[in-house]
Amino acid sequence: MAEIEERLSALEAQVAALTERLGADPPSAEPPRATGDAFWALDGLKQRIPADGGGAVLYTGTVHLDDQRYDWQYGLMVDDVLAGDWTELAGALTALAHPVRLRLLREILGGRHGTGELAEIEGLGTTGQLHHHLRQLTAAGWLRSAGRGHYVVPAERVVPLLAILTAARR
Repeated sequence: MAEIEERLSALEAQVAALTERLGADPPSAEPPRATGDAFWALDGLKQRIPADGGGAVLYTGTVHLDDQRYDWQYGLMVDDVLAGDWTELAGALTALAHPVRLRLLREILGGRHGTGELAEIEGLGTTGQLHHHLRQLTAAGWLRSAGRGHYVVPAERVVPLLAILTAARR
């Protein structure tokens, strides 16, 4: 028992040292809530970036769809975003720039995964057009084949897709 207590004390000391080095408060058992402090995520981000830097961009989300939970967080320093080659992003953004493709993504996130189910939706065009749009979304990484004629939005793309759609509303 003494050995376990010593190991626990050593781990607590390491966590305290890391917390002090990072200049952050230790995580609480209760996640922060948006109520009361509308900018809790922004305030947390500001605490973690250098004051003399160009800033940072962060998106995060927790989503429950189709009995699945998707938790995602991603951030970059502004200097890195500005220095990157934005032309590399054109394919992913172009794939989203079509009303039929956006509708397909919404339907697939809503539980319609098969091409047969998707083909029944009015306004999506011919079967050939449907397959064209599915190929475009798959090539850009917004969809993944989940077997013969079935598609899913990859887990790592659910929150980013919803973040883009949320940003477009502003």
